[in-house]
Amino acid sequence: MSIVAESGSAHSIGYAPAVWLGAPAPGGLALPSAIPASDTLYAPRGVWFDDDVLVVSDSGNHRVLIWNGVPEDDRTPADVVLGQRTFADEGPELLHLPTGVMVIDGKLVVADAWHHRLLVWDRVPGEHGTPPDRVIGQSDLDGVEPNLGESNARRNGLYWPYAFGRVDRRFFVADTGNRRVLGWPDVPWDNEPPEWLIGQDDWESRGENRDGPVGPTTFRWPHAIAGHNESLYIADAGNHRVLGWQNADAACEGAKPDLVMGQPDFESAVEWPYGPQSAHTHRFPYCLSIDRGRMVISDTANNRILVHDPIPRDGAAPDAQGVVAQPDFEANGENRWQAVERDTLCWPYGLHLHGDRLAIADSGNNRVMIWRTTQEAVGE
Repeated sequence: MSIVAESGSAHSIGYAPAVWLGAPAPGGLALPSAIPASDTLYAPRGVWFDDDVLVVSDSGNHRVLIWNGVPEDDRTPADVVLGQRTFADEGPELLHLPTGVMVIDGKLVVADAWHHRLLVWDRVPGEHGTPPDRVIGQSDLDGVEPNLGESNARRNGLYWPYAFGRVDRRFFVADTGNRRVLGWPDVPWDNEPPEWLIGQDDWESRGENRDGPVGPTTFRWPHAIAGHNESLYIADAGNHRVLGWQNADAACEGAKPDLVMGQPDFESAVEWPYGPQSAHTHRFPYCLSIDRGRMVISDTANNRILVHDPIPRDGAAPDAQGVVAQPDFEANGENRWQAVERDTLCWPYGLHLHGDRLAIADSGNNRVMIWRTTQEAVGE
């Protein structure tokens, strides 16, 4: 089964793999295609979907793929490619390592990470190569320099913005290279400067953990953002933890988080090495997603997805209730140290939870897998 619980009598909703997007794995190896196509992927890092559209950051091919509707069959070809003129083109042009993707108020937003900006399309494009309408983090659509070409951080500049999220209408960007999170009252469609700074003392600073030891309000690599009602959660991947505030206002005002996941306290940043893991350890948690009272965390270097149901709100190192793609909480092998299978993972980077489906950007296997919930007893 795909999800297990540690307690002997626990019952949970499990996940089973349903749809494989990307090239097949002949001989148990999921290798990238030599020539990109509409049904291939190379190290995808971001995925988002709703009932009408699926969007994938095909990061290694420096493009974004769009499916009109969520595919039900393996290897369904994408309908639209952005960042390239055709499905067969490759190389960084408009996009350079795109990562986080999301549709907000009908607009498509893409984290163009290595061009140090977010790109915005005023509607989800229906044609290949449609240019973006807006940019966040650069002065114009031609800008691609970190921090607007300055050595220090800038209030209206970005450095490797890998992800973003909307929390109770507030908009937050994980400005990873500047080791900070920026916040706005709503999405800055007109590229206005942020109002809130989390993780640094001022707009110009960019040191890891504020140039000191890890603490409750420091970051090494803030990498993903999610919210539940007024709560804010930030995946601090480089410190191998997730931080949570019960109220996003408190985070914006510099308050200490209420929750740390993956570490025993707010002053620890232990990377749990290869070997037995547990229901509360993390190694490079690059992404998290929340829907309908459930949280999933991409515990990337442990090649698994951790499931929290209900969502934790305070405390330190709470146990997950389930694990996806490993047989138990102790295992952490890439593809379970075997060949690629439908229910294995290798460096799952991005993920998105929506209703009864969980989409995982299985970066090391050059694919996106869509899993569906299945009601079953676990751990018995």
